[in-house]
Amino acid sequence: MTRALPYGSWPSPISAAAIAAGATSLSELRSEGDALFWLESRPRENGRTSLLRWRAAVGVQELTPAPFNVRSRVHEYGGAAFTPTDIGVFFVNFNDQDIYLTREGAEPARLTDSGPDCRFADLCWDASRRRIIAVCEVHNTNPTSDQQAEAENRLIAIAVPESGLPGQPETLHSGHDFYAAPRLSPDARRLAFVAWDHPNMPWDGTLLKLADLGADGRPARETVVAGGAEEAVQQPGWLDNKALIFISDASGYWNLYRFDDSGIECVYRDAADYAQPPWVFGMSSWVALDENLLVAARHQDQRSELLLLDIRQGFASPLAGNWVEHQYLCASERTPCFIGGRDDGPPEVIRHSFSSEGSVRLARAQAPDLGNITLSKAEPVSFPTRDGRRAFAYYYAPAHPEVSAPADEKPPLVVMTHGGPTAAASPALNLRIQYFTSRGFAVLDVDYRGSSGYGRGYREALDGQWGVIDVTDCEDGVNWAIGQGLADSRRVAIRGGSAGGFTTLCALTRSRVFSAGASHYGIGDLAALARDTHKFESRYLQRLIGAPENLQTRSPINHVDNLGCPVIFFQGTDDRVVPPNQARTMVSALNRKGLPVAYVEFAGEGHGFRQATNVERALASEYAFYCRVFAIATSEDLPELEISNL
Repeated sequence: MTRALPYGSWPSPISAAAIAAGATSLSELRSEGDALFWLESRPRENGRTSLLRWRAAVGVQELTPAPFNVRSRVHEYGGAAFTPTDIGVFFVNFNDQDIYLTREGAEPARLTDSGPDCRFADLCWDASRRRIIAVCEVHNTNPTSDQQAEAENRLIAIAVPESGLPGQPETLHSGHDFYAAPRLSPDARRLAFVAWDHPNMPWDGTLLKLADLGADGRPARETVVAGGAEEAVQQPGWLDNKALIFISDASGYWNLYRFDDSGIECVYRDAADYAQPPWVFGMSSWVALDENLLVAARHQDQRSELLLLDIRQGFASPLAGNWVEHQYLCASERTPCFIGGRDDGPPEVIRHSFSSEGSVRLARAQAPDLGNITLSKAEPVSFPTRDGRRAFAYYYAPAHPEVSAPADEKPPLVVMTHGGPTAAASPALNLRIQYFTSRGFAVLDVDYRGSSGYGRGYREALDGQWGVIDVTDCEDGVNWAIGQGLADSRRVAIRGGSAGGFTTLCALTRSRVFSAGASHYGIGDLAALARDTHKFESRYLQRLIGAPENLQTRSPINHVDNLGCPVIFFQGTDDRVVPPNQARTMVSALNRKGLPVAYVEFAGEGHGFRQATNVERALASEYAFYCRVFAIATSEDLPELEISNL
C-alpha cells in the first residue's frame, strides 16, 4: 500500500552526498597482451583519475596511487591520457602535464619536464624505435603583445632510452591547427593520423593522412586518404601492414571504411552512426578481431547495439547483451571488450563471450546503495516540431516503491539540455536523473536538433540556428509532455551545462514555457566566449551562430529584460572553456532587474565539477532551488541557499 504525497516532496534514499561520494566513472579501456587497462574517476578523491589494470591471475590492480592523476589537458577536454606497452604504461599526469612511465613493482618515473605550457595526449608507442608518438599542444605568450598567443598543436616523438633521461620532443608533423589519432602500422613503416584546421571542429571536416616513415623515423612521403572540409573522418586503425580501417560520415552517417592498395570501400553501408563526435581523444567504437571480423557499436533510433561485422562478406550480426551503451571497444586475445552502460546499474568492464557461457563482467563502477528504490527507466520518445520535423528525447516518469501522488496532480518537469551541443542524451543509468524522479519529478532529456546519433543531417540542422531551434525543440518537447498529461504546465524547469547552459538561458529569455532554470557553467555572452575561450572551440561559433551580428542578438545577456522566472547559476573559478565572468555577468543583470537569482561558485573547479563535496552541493542546491520557487514542502535537510530577490 502506497501513501500519497505531493510530487516533488517524496522521501528518497538517493542522497546527493551518496551520489557524489559513492559514484565513479569508467573510461578509456585499452588492452595489451592478456591485460586490460582503464581509467576510474573518483569524486571522493577530489576528482582524481586513476589507472587500473585487470589480469586473469590477479584481478584488478591500481597502477597510479595518489597523488598521480591520469588526465590530459590538450583541447582542455583531454582523453587518451595513457598507452599500455610491453615495457610498462606511459601516462600523462594532470598536475604537471608531463609523461610518466609506470612499471611492475616500481613507482612511476617522470619522462618529460616540458613545463606547464606543454601538454600531451593520444600517446602511441613505437616499439621498434623505442619512442612515444603523441599529440603535443604548446601554450606560449607572444612576446610582442600583451595578449595570449594561440596554442600550437603538432605531432611529436619522444625517445625513451634504456637508461638515462629521454630526449626532447621532436616534431614529426606541424602546420595544421589540430591533430589526433597517430596510429603506426604493425611494421612501423607508416603512420596514419587525423588533422583539421579552423574553423572546423573534428565532426565537421577532417583529413585522414598517411605518411611513410623514413630510416630516421620521420615522415618522408604523405598521402591524404580521405576527408575534407565537409567530411569528418575519425578513429583510424590498422588491420595489417597494408589495410586501414576508419570511420567517415561521407554517406551522411558515420560508417566504417577500408583503405588499402585497391582504394577505399565502405565495409558496411548503413543509415546508422558508428561513432560519436570526438570531443575527447581516444574514442573507440570499433575493434578488429582479425583481418575479416570487426565488432562495432551501432546507434540508430535511440538504441545502441553491438554488431559483429564480416567486412569481406559485407554482413552484420547483432551480439546479445543487456547494455544500452557500448564504449571504448578493444580486443584481448581476439575477444571483444568494452565499457557497457546499463539502465539498471553502473557502467561495467565487459569481456564478451561468443560461447554459451556468456559475457564476463571484469569490473564495475562504484555506485551508492539504492536500497529498494524503484528506478525510472528511460522511455524513448519522439515528438513533432513546429516546422514539421521530429525531435527526440528520453522521458523519465516519477518513480517510488512506497509513495504516489494525489490523483488530480501532475508532476513538475525538469527538461535537460545536454552539452556540446553535438553531444546526445543517453538511456544509461544517470543517478542525477534518478535523484529527481525518486523525489517525484518527471524528467525530459532532449536530443534537440544538433545532437549526435541521428546522422550528419540532424547534427547540421543546428548550424546557424543555435539558440533558436534547440530552444523551440525543447519547447515542443514540453508541449508534447503536457499534452500527454505527463507534466504540470505551471512547474517546468530547464537545466543544462556548458552548451546546454546556453540553450537553457536562451530558453529562459525567449520562452514563457519554463518557470525556472538552472545553468551549470553555461554561456550567457557569446561575444565574450568568442574572445575568451580556448583554441579548440575558438571558431566553433562561426558555424553554430552564422552571421557575426548573431553573437549579440543570440546572447542571453542582451535579453535579460525578457527573463521572467527564477534562475540559479553554478560555476567553477578555474573554468577555461566558459570563464566565470559569463555567470557573474548574468547574475548581476538579474539582480539589477530584481529577479530571483542564486549563484553558487566553486573554487578550484574547471569545466564540470569533479570534487565530491562540490558535486553534492550543486545537486542538493538545485533541488532546494526548485523546492523554493515551486513551493514544494520537503522535510529533507538541504543546504542553505541564498536566493536574492525572492
